[in-house]
Amino acid sequence: MSVFDVSVAPADALFGVLAAYKADTFPNKVDVSVGAYRDDTGKPWVLPIVRKAEKLIAEDAAIDHEYLPITGLPDFTGPAAKLILGEDTPVFGQGLVSSVQTISGTGANHLGALFLARHPPKTSAGPTTVYLSNPTWVNHKQIFGNCGIVVKDYPYFDKQTLGLDLDGMLATLGAAPAGSIVLLHACAHNPTGIDPTEAQWKQIAEVVVSKKLFPFFDCAYQGFASGSLDKDAWAVRYFLSLGIELLVCQSFAKNFGLYGERVGALHVVAADKGSAEAIKSQLSVLQRSEISNPPAYGARVVSKVLNNPAFYAEWKEDLLTMSGRILTMRKALYDKLVELQTPGTWEHIINQIGMFSFTGLTPPQVALITKEFHVYLTANGRISMAGLNSGNVEYFAKAVDAVVRRA
Repeated sequence: MSVFDVSVAPADALFGVLAAYKADTFPNKVDVSVGAYRDDTGKPWVLPIVRKAEKLIAEDAAIDHEYLPITGLPDFTGPAAKLILGEDTPVFGQGLVSSVQTISGTGANHLGALFLARHPPKTSAGPTTVYLSNPTWVNHKQIFGNCGIVVKDYPYFDKQTLGLDLDGMLATLGAAPAGSIVLLHACAHNPTGIDPTEAQWKQIAEVVVSKKLFPFFDCAYQGFASGSLDKDAWAVRYFLSLGIELLVCQSFAKNFGLYGERVGALHVVAADKGSAEAIKSQLSVLQRSEISNPPAYGARVVSKVLNNPAFYAEWKEDLLTMSGRILTMRKALYDKLVELQTPGTWEHIINQIGMFSFTGLTPPQVALITKEFHVYLTANGRISMAGLNSGNVEYFAKAVDAVVRRA
């Protein structure tokens, strides 16, 4: 008998859906589950600018495979911070930013949660608590829970309007104890695709500041959501302009297509230079015990692009290619559903933004569309718009129409 008293953990729901899709032999099957970009042929797309950067790396005889510093490649973390926080923000000149390279956005969230578990905001009187949107990226709850932080929800998705429940969100955050952490999706909210307007972001910021909450931004889609790097960073930069301390998690999986390279960064903006230096040292200690040193290859690819003006300009064109195709698929799906006179309203498909859409399909409808039409998505009705293309969007729309009429 084993010395371990352990039971089998449930399989990851998302990757369970993907496994079922791969095992399906139906020729017209459709996968709209996993958040990874696909081109109009349904194939993974390596960004042309990434190919160019890889070529430069391969031809550089000076590059070796020695360890990076514990906090990562400086030629990556510095430009990455400016990309999200803004080139002209005074926090850089004042030495207020502590940046650490991480294992993509997941690693940034984990390191940020671990840091706050060890060093909670001084205004917090009770147990360290984080407020997550309901719903949120499924991994958020596990990450914060594993770090010993109490997890609570704030309303976000309004099932009646299929839009943002701003009143519910503001009321819950307004009642949260001072020092609570509030996790905010910087753009392209996962899983709903619903983002606050700039005016709504200002209302959210007012509550966060007045109630002395600590903003924890997760940014996985900068430039990928709208096609504009600046527009997708607006919320982070607005909060920064208020002169408050905050934390930002940054991923380059989506906007560089570097899913398997796990390229990310964590940025903490402190109130003074001394605090920033102390924070950087503590992040380094935590990183050392977690991964010791981050991987070099993906960071080098991103660094080549961010530090080369010509490459940077080409990357922005690649972002427009990806975001533009997503927008085209949103419009195509909406048009097909309207043409089919599918019961219900479908404007939310074109009002949402980014890779994901909360369709409004119920769990029974999801089960039916998978069983009868071989369409694979998560049980909450979230779809990845990148899984749609000109060859399958009509089939998908007809499948949605059929299950909405029957279940």
